[in-house]
Amino acid sequence: MRAPGAPPAPRERALAALPLTVLVGVTGVGKSTALAALTGADAGMRVLPDRREVTDAVMILPATGGVPVRDREDRFRLTAAYRQSHPGGMAQALGSLIADVNHWGDAPVFDGLRGLEEVQYAAATFPAWRFVALGAPDAVRVRRLLGRADAFDQVGAGGGGALREELAALTGVDAVFSPAELDDLAALAQAGFAPADVLAKVKIVVSERRNYDPAAAEAFLRTLPPARALVLDTVALDPAGVAAAVRAWAGGAA
Repeated sequence: MRAPGAPPAPRERALAALPLTVLVGVTGVGKSTALAALTGADAGMRVLPDRREVTDAVMILPATGGVPVRDREDRFRLTAAYRQSHPGGMAQALGSLIADVNHWGDAPVFDGLRGLEEVQYAAATFPAWRFVALGAPDAVRVRRLLGRADAFDQVGAGGGGALREELAALTGVDAVFSPAELDDLAALAQAGFAPADVLAKVKIVVSERRNYDPAAAEAFLRTLPPARALVLDTVALDPAGVAAAVRAWAGGAA
């Protein structure tokens, strides 16, 4: 993929015009399961470079002079700055790119969009795109993050101290978790999870929710025709159920 500039070659097309399938959801909602189901249903389906790569190429590296940024909170600040001048955020960035369809195919998948503004922009601006949204409660997302080993999930986690007090001190945490939920999250330390890991994962979820409202995005997608948007609760459905629902929708919408 590349940014616009030179006229497209015969094999190149703007992603804005292709019938993309776009995964929608924040970290820890089960997008990997949905992605596997989509590609399993169509062996010829290609997966575009993911959100992290597009974010680096379009939003972060140009702003830092090519210096990589790993810390999630620093990345959130840079992407928020990008959205100030590009209200469509990632949707606007992705739609501006040009792809070689010989390599990426005519109907690739992208992982993914987050939040109401991105989804609204994509749905209104790119009528050929369709969406699969995955949702899960924030406390469930923390537990899922604790269960995976992703080197990208890095934030500064702070030092010692009582975990419950450190959780309560996180900026914006009360807008995401109730006191009872914080009690339950603090109790994860007694279940064998390192307090620093629990604190770091909660910080990821709080930072992400400060920038994106997944519930609002899901509510908007439910207003679209069923052939254009699928919204799934990944707590009500186990991974096999998510995969089956995505495969059925992809086959029916094709």
